[in-house]
Amino acid sequence: MAIIATLDLRFDPTKLDDARTVINRVLTETRAFDGNLGVDVLVDANDPAHWVAHETWQSPEHDAAYREFRAGPGQVTDMAPLLAAAPVLTWFAVDDSL
Repeated sequence: MAIIATLDLRFDPTKLDDARTVINRVLTETRAFDGNLGVDVLVDANDPAHWVAHETWQSPEHDAAYREFRAGPGQVTDMAPLLAAAPVLTWFAVDDSL
């Protein structure tokens, strides 16, 4: 069963160029990760420093493997200085009854 993860990011508005560089690199790795079915980045139309990464994973296990990678050898150490707030990760399942 596929799972959707959203990562809500709030960047320092003065660091958006650097944020784009880091996110583009991270997204290349994420999209190539086993089990990733796609990632879109939504940018708030009223706040260009507020982004949401909408990720689709083949299964919860694939997502968990990715999170483990990011907590270990794939850790993104250059993103924290660009953030204005802590990221918020949320998982969703598609409810076919709706």
